[in-house]
This record gives sequence, C-alpha cells and structure tokens, in this order.
Amino acid sequence: MAMRRSAFFLFVFCLALGQSACTVTPGENGSPAFLHEIADPAQPWTHGKFDAANDKFTFAVFSDLTGGEREGVFASAVAQLNLLRPELIINVGDLIEGGTEDLVEIAAQWDSFDERAERARAPVFYVGGNHDLTGAVLQGVWDERIGRRYYHFVYKDVLFLVLDTEDNTPERTQEIFEIRKAGIEVFMNEGEEACAETDYATLPERSSGNLTLEQSAYFVETIAANPDVRWTFLFMHKAPWLRVAETNFVAVEAALADRPYTVFHGHMHAYEHVERLGRDYIRLATTGGKQFPEQRLSEDHVTLVTVDNDGVDIANLLMSGILDKTGRVPLRND
Repeated sequence: MAMRRSAFFLFVFCLALGQSACTVTPGENGSPAFLHEIADPAQPWTHGKFDAANDKFTFAVFSDLTGGEREGVFASAVAQLNLLRPELIINVGDLIEGGTEDLVEIAAQWDSFDERAERARAPVFYVGGNHDLTGAVLQGVWDERIGRRYYHFVYKDVLFLVLDTEDNTPERTQEIFEIRKAGIEVFMNEGEEACAETDYATLPERSSGNLTLEQSAYFVETIAANPDVRWTFLFMHKAPWLRVAETNFVAVEAALADRPYTVFHGHMHAYEHVERLGRDYIRLATTGGKQFPEQRLSEDHVTLVTVDNDGVDIANLLMSGILDKTGRVPLRND
C-alpha cells in the first residue's frame, strides 16, 4: 500500500510539472528521493547527495549563566535555539547563582531558570556546577527537585555521560561552602586583591573538579555496558584532570580509550579547545554569565553538535550573530 501511494504522488507531481517526463534521482546516503524535470547532462546543481541521512542528528550545548548573570541573555538563547531546532539541549552547569542556604531564595532561583528552560522546544538536560551544588543545602534542593547529580542516557545510538564534578564527601562539601562564602564576602567588600589572600584563592576545588570512586565506577560500568555506540559525549562543569594525581576521572578516560568521544566543560567563562589523549576537550564560555574581556573568547554563545555515521561536527555560534526573521536577536533590541 505504501509503495502504491508513493507511486501515485510521484505521478501527480510529474503532472504538476507539466512535462512529458519526470526524472527521479534516488536518494544517496539515506537521503530522500530527488524529483526534478531536468534530464539534460548539464544540471544547475552540484550533486544529489542531500545532507539528510537517517543516521544524522543535531543537539545543542549552552554554558555558564552565573557569577553575575546578565538579564535577558539566557532567555534570548532559548529563543535562538528554538529557531535552530536541535533535537535536544544540554549544558555544562552553573544554572543558578546559588551562594546561599536560604531555601526560599534557592527556590526562587530555580523557578526562574526552570521557567526559561521550559520555553525550549527540545528537552533540556540538567548538569550541575559549583554554583548549583556547593553546600549541603544546595545539594539537597537539587536532589529533591532535579534528582540524580550524575547519570547517562543513549539517544540514536550515541552515549551521553553527565558527570558531577562537585562530588565530595558531605564534610568537605560544607567546608568548601564556608570557605567560598567567606572568600566572596571579602571580594565584595574589599576587592580582588584582598580576596587573593583568603583560603578561597588557593582552594583546589575552585579550579578543578572531583569525582568519587563510586561515581567513577558507575561510568566505567556504563561505558562497558555500551560498547557499540557510535560516539560518546561527556558533559561536566569543572575539569577533573587538572587535579594533581587525580585517578577517578583517569579511570573513566581509560575505559573510553578505544572509542571516539568528546568532552564539554565550563566554569572559566572563556572558550578553549585542547586535544587530550587524541580527543577534543572543549571548555565553553558563557550563555549569560559574568564575562572577562581580558580573556580571549569570553563571549556568549551556543554550540551545535551534529552526529552521523561519519563522525561529529561542532559549530560555535555567537549569540550576537543568531538573528530571527526580522534581523534582530530574539527577545532583545540590541
């Protein structure tokens, strides 16, 4: 029945062309059939290999909102992503400002983020950062409101790993919260030079992430249970490999050694690409967070990742260049 229906529509299409003959070029690489009226050797196009293979999909990544979120940026990013139409959206953490143990304030921060994220057409997958997860209270709210802090999923035969790089013991978690709180208070009242003399300035967890042995074992097992996926992507906030003598993330890397994978992280609010172990490790900049003009590529952007059986293509799009049909950045006048 399906073949009969297709033949009928093809016949109607040829009649609509008003020609005595209709040329059908079979789709290549899984792309749909190409119907046209030109049978001449010379044709006004380069080839019939449409970039529409069944194995292809695109997802988007956005980065830090925090450190002094700039109003309207993330809402515009969501509107822009709706124009770009990725199949799913994920991030690298720091979704709320955090920095408090006031449950009413924390709820208000999450309500604000959730309300904007829910405007996205595609599902948005949550990744925790230090602003989201520093301290027992913030972690408790995450656990109750959002659920798992680290997890995985498979989409179209691609493995997605979401890591929690604030994964410390409860005692260390609270200690970090107190040190950070004191350091930020000094920064706000006395400035950057005074903050540089605090314990916060030399806190290892300020720059590098941490995974417990339990989390590491979870991902090693997950990787082993999914040996034949086309690609593996890792999403996290901080870079655990920057920690001296780190072993738990190294075990995850070792489990991935024989397969293609890409790492996305954030935290520093400036874009950077490095090659590690022959793979792409990409640090994203901001999607509304505090920027540092003295650093290269500290700009608002979203990232589009396209996957097919031939590999992965990654495009970073500056938000200032994604305009709607009126020629403006959605939801903004600048």
